[in-house]
Amino acid sequence: MALHTDIPTRPELERLLTATADHCVSIYLPTHRVTQETHQDRLVLRDLTRQAVEQLEAAGADADAVADIEANLVHLAEGDDEGDDPAVEEFWANQAESLAIFASPGRFETHRLPNHLTAMVEVSDRFHITPLLRAVTFPHAAWILALSQGAVRLLEVGPSGAPVEVRVEDLPKDAWQSSGNKVVRAREGAYARRVDTALRTVLTGSDLPLILAASQPMAALYRSVNTYPHLVAEREHGNPETSTDAELADAARTILDEVYANQVAELAERFGDLSGQGRTATDASDLARLSTLGAVDTLLVDIDASVPGTIDDIGAVTLADAEGAGNYGVTDEIARRVLLAGGRVLAVRAEDIPQGGPLAGLLRFVV
Repeated sequence: MALHTDIPTRPELERLLTATADHCVSIYLPTHRVTQETHQDRLVLRDLTRQAVEQLEAAGADADAVADIEANLVHLAEGDDEGDDPAVEEFWANQAESLAIFASPGRFETHRLPNHLTAMVEVSDRFHITPLLRAVTFPHAAWILALSQGAVRLLEVGPSGAPVEVRVEDLPKDAWQSSGNKVVRAREGAYARRVDTALRTVLTGSDLPLILAASQPMAALYRSVNTYPHLVAEREHGNPETSTDAELADAARTILDEVYANQVAELAERFGDLSGQGRTATDASDLARLSTLGAVDTLLVDIDASVPGTIDDIGAVTLADAEGAGNYGVTDEIARRVLLAGGRVLAVRAEDIPQGGPLAGLLRFVV
């Protein structure tokens, strides 16, 4: 079953980051890929819609603005008056692991995400993007190139479920179709180049990892001609001629976990090195000021952290008792400012944050 995702591109993310309105609604909910189970997801969305409307009304939102936002959310959950809008039914039949919805007067967009996220609704004057960044940071989805002399196939794999074979135009069937050269290595080299060329029609524009399932020497030959920039380094696994697609997918998920864990570990080590140079920060007030100055190179933020409050134009923090329509959350705003200044933000779990706080920043220079 296909994992239907539409993770925002960098330009799309920047449009969300810079969007402001008197009232912006951000909704996240876990979803099911089995059509028969999406009825439950639609009920959750109806409840989150009710919560959003209550928050909007409590904040004194204009009745027309509330009606516009509510109408779009209700239509997505229920369809038309008869409940059978074909476009809505098709949408719910093609889901991933979670759904992000961003709504404001005159604006409505959705993103299907490969990560398991907690159901939540946020109302503010900007969109809540930290949970979305988890999908951007660690999509838990990948391509698998299953390559051998006798066959080749491209698989798409998500965090769970069966992988999906992707049809690729002009993909050779085997090494013998690629070249009439009787010299085996030359024939296999031509085969690898043709595979790489064919894959460009599918992979161009993607930033998902490509995991190679191939035995030697075919793996080394393919790596020598590969042009896709996100090929996972030196982690061949399985013989695609003797492994099922499900086995290849299970192995790929293990590799992805290792890749992500290594990224976080490398950042933690770098954080330790930079701490001695005065180029790190973990205090939210400090990071609010530093992110406003454009001094944060890399920010790690706890995906579940909640520090209610606001940050003014010079980076001063005003804390609040609870999140609501009058404030947007300090950690989320710091992440937004880092991204807009060209920095990198990784949304991680609490245990991955150096020194145990909700945030940790690696600085471009000493401030």
